[in-house]
Amino acid sequence: MYRLNRTLPNDIAIFAILPVHDKAHARFDATQRTYDYFIHTNKDPFLQGSSALYYEHQLDLQSMKAAVDLLPQYNDYYALCKSPASFEHTICEVSSAHLWVANGGERLRFQISSNRFLTGMIRIIVGRLLEIGTGKLSVEAFEQHLRTKQPPQFITPANPQGLYLSKIVYPYLDLPQRTEFAAIFQYEREGIGGGLG
Repeated sequence: MYRLNRTLPNDIAIFAILPVHDKAHARFDATQRTYDYFIHTNKDPFLQGSSALYYEHQLDLQSMKAAVDLLPQYNDYYALCKSPASFEHTICEVSSAHLWVANGGERLRFQISSNRFLTGMIRIIVGRLLEIGTGKLSVEAFEQHLRTKQPPQFITPANPQGLYLSKIVYPYLDLPQRTEFAAIFQYEREGIGGGLG
């Protein structure tokens, strides 16, 4: 494990080496994946590489949260996929979706968990949430895309910065997060720093 960590780049860390069955598959055996997307609204050099900067200081956070709460109620994400025709189906079983806010709205964290995700799905969702927050899109129009499966005429995905695959669950393996972010996530879940949702 020491030799692996010495060899791997700084953004990959090995915490344990565990035996699994001979046919275990990193992609196809996963039963749940969780992604986090971080946004900050004031320029901060310390967040540049880990969070997406959007100069939006008057976001309608309640409407954004209302849209987030809709996500687990639907399972066909055809309208929120970059290339839906490339998939056999666009069904995603979203088990949870949350929006947390800190620092008076200057820091946002969107989290979504599902059994699978489609191409560009999370960045498209976040892009739509930002449009809701700025009043360019209504919650009703957002839900209509989910209900009718009709994609919007124009899709503006959120920036790639700020998006993280934060957890994968397998039937035979469900490890707790071991990084420093795990503690930050727990604080935000408990509402420290002014949480929303």
